[in-house]
Amino acid sequence: MAAPLISPAHDGADAAPEFPMSRDSRCPFDPPPGLKELQEQGPLKKVRLWDGSEPWLVTRYAEQRAVLGDHRVSADTDQPGYPTKATAEAGEGKLSFIMMDDPEHARLRRMVTAPFAIKKVEALRPAVQRIVDGLIDDMLAGPQPVDLVEAFALPIPSLVICELLGVPYDDHAMFQENTKTMVRTTATPEERGAATREIAGYLAAQIAKRLAEPQDDLLSSIAGRVTEGELTDAQATEMALLLLIAGHETTANMIALGTLALLQHPDQLKLLRETDDPKLVASAVEELLRYLHITHLGRRRAVTEDIEIAGQVIKAGEGVIMVNEIGNRDPEVFEDPDRLDITRDARRHVAFGFGVHQCLGQPLARMELQVVYSTLYKRIPTLKLACALNDVKFKHDAFIYGVHELPVSW
Repeated sequence: MAAPLISPAHDGADAAPEFPMSRDSRCPFDPPPGLKELQEQGPLKKVRLWDGSEPWLVTRYAEQRAVLGDHRVSADTDQPGYPTKATAEAGEGKLSFIMMDDPEHARLRRMVTAPFAIKKVEALRPAVQRIVDGLIDDMLAGPQPVDLVEAFALPIPSLVICELLGVPYDDHAMFQENTKTMVRTTATPEERGAATREIAGYLAAQIAKRLAEPQDDLLSSIAGRVTEGELTDAQATEMALLLLIAGHETTANMIALGTLALLQHPDQLKLLRETDDPKLVASAVEELLRYLHITHLGRRRAVTEDIEIAGQVIKAGEGVIMVNEIGNRDPEVFEDPDRLDITRDARRHVAFGFGVHQCLGQPLARMELQVVYSTLYKRIPTLKLACALNDVKFKHDAFIYGVHELPVSW
């Protein structure tokens, strides 16, 4: 008899299944089969975390948006019932305003909104295009195979966010290595703490320099808030840390994982490679965001007042987890959701969340991905995977899903 797709945490027909769930290694781009089973059963199900707590798992698109848009649901990790991280080693703690509620969340977020406005981001497009073309030139001039992660996917968003913040790109190896530790689920609290302290100390020193000699960059803007008394030194450092990590880790994984997904769907890759239509390129970006959705431990919240979702009362003090990866595969919203179709209108996806905590940097991420997906496959039309798919090491050990390496040739 085949093993059940959902492993019960304890005996009994109504036992809460364990979360997070394992993927099927044969389908590395798909959510765990157990999540699909739960979604078919209904929009809400209690699950059991590593510490024995049992928050509600929200699996369907409409209910996820309802919860994320409800002011009675808190992102504050200090609230009673807030779901703990995936493992005992994961640790807790706030990462600037993304783990706060309004009005403090809104106050801090407004301080860094302007550089990510669509017009400001579009002004960066030519510079990003030059970065992408330069990295492709370097790959074409070098030996094969090449690791697309190291040679291409990581440098692009790192160069861009360094330019925005005013951080010297020469220091990128330090923050990339420490970020890998911070997002690795198997890292110990000591390892994660040491990595966080190293990057935070570096950024604090950079902010101190801007306090003395302001420049035309985002770190100087943040430092100015310290001068005006709107931020403490610690808050300024936390904000810079959030922007640095979010600015490169997520986009880098989407570049590499999106490329691998397209290589496994040659019909979709052909459409993208042969088009000159920016609308189709933009559509491809949205579909890949929907299809892959690289944050897989769910958006976690605590309920501060009783709410009713899909006929179920979730009580104050209970936790909820929105697994947006399965929400983006909801057949009620996306027809044939397990199929990658770059011509689909996937703009309604929840890869960037929903409500007041929607991803601040989504215009920048979209633009970077549009430049990459419209350039790489045209410049290197014979791009191919240089190993078997089974030999690609996926990031099952990280909070942000992707691949550790992606060997390619042409």
